Amino acid sequence: MIASREHELYFTPEEYFAWEAKQLEKHELIDGRVYAMSGGTKNHSDIAGNILAMIKPHLRGSGCKTYNSDCRVNIFNTRNYIYPDLSVTCDQRDNSSAQYITYPCLIVEVLSPSTEAYDRGKKFDKYRCNPNLVDYVLVSSEEMAIDIYHKNEAGDWLILSYREGDRVSLASINFSGAIEEFYEEIIFEPSPDPVV
Repeated sequence: MIASREHELYFTPEEYFAWEAKQLEKHELIDGRVYAMSGGTKNHSDIAGNILAMIKPHLRGSGCKTYNSDCRVNIFNTRNYIYPDLSVTCDQRDNSSAQYITYPCLIVEVLSPSTEAYDRGKKFDKYRCNPNLVDYVLVSSEEMAIDIYHKNEAGDWLILSYREGDRVSLASINFSGAIEEFYEEIIFEPSPDPVV
């Protein structure tokens, strides 16, 4: 999903939470401004649902919590709040707020052509400031392709790319699964023929 600026007013987080509770759509808060979230495609929704269905049972009984796109993530050490497609926290400090989590170890974004550059660039720059984040997962909605920005023990970010036939590893939650499971029942639209 992508956000578009909706208001020129500046909101404190408290004003934002109160205001958004009365809205029909979700909004992100970035640097005091609210941005409306646009809807996604069926593939976007199905892929996010597949990932949730794989991860939630894997984490049962672990003390970790899995959240869908209705849960905000507070960007660490800021007053910014973003809705990722999926997030996982294993940090007990995240039990202190019903509005958001702050310490995810895993964040998943399902990409679309309109969001890919932002998700790979500025959004990742925001997320990577979090010391708890280990895996930032970018899942294509147009082809079987997953890229994971993984923080190793030295604190360096590595890019791990997975394609058809690969097993996807999420070190943050000790999970491994076939990439085909992420894309179960997904039908990709054929690419348009190039204009000659």
